[in-house]
Amino acid sequence: MKIHDVYFLKSCAKVSDFPRYVYPEFAFAGRSNVGKSSLINMLMKKKGLVKTGSRPGVTKTINFFILNKGISVADLPGFGYAEVPLQLKKTFLPLIRNYIRARENLKLVFLLIDIRRIPDRFELDLLSLLAAQRIPAAITLTKCDKLSRSQGRRNVRIISESLGISHDALFATSAKSGYGRKELLDLMDEYAAVPRPPDG
Repeated sequence: MKIHDVYFLKSCAKVSDFPRYVYPEFAFAGRSNVGKSSLINMLMKKKGLVKTGSRPGVTKTINFFILNKGISVADLPGFGYAEVPLQLKKTFLPLIRNYIRARENLKLVFLLIDIRRIPDRFELDLLSLLAAQRIPAAITLTKCDKLSRSQGRRNVRIISESLGISHDALFATSAKSGYGRKELLDLMDEYAAVPRPPDG
């Protein structure tokens, strides 16, 4: 996939505000401070498209973008940051769940995980929810430039074992160098044309 144009559409804090269209949609999810905004900016080759916050976990809306006049991208709120007030967590965690359950045009969720840490209950719970809704997930490792090649291979093995999946199913990326960009865009191209399996 080549990105010809991309623009911000709207921010939504509740399901009733979600845009209504039939464009294939791809969501990006992950812990606060995982580098989600930087990765989306790198993918779209548009610096500043997604604002990178100085305080992780502050974003509490889902931000929608349109690319190539026919594909939707949803930037989900970061989760799991310790300093986020409990009341805020109670607001956006249900928002993420409701989004996943409501979006019939959702083709694939990129679940971002910092390659330097082991997945915990937040990632596992999200993967369980996606499996229940029959929505595929692409495990995307961020900040791969922070580790040496040998450390990276070791952490890929640890993360794949903790998730119970093959290391070949993980996508390594670096927003800084652009590493992994083609693989993620090719994946979006592939899934854009694939119909969602029926529920049940």
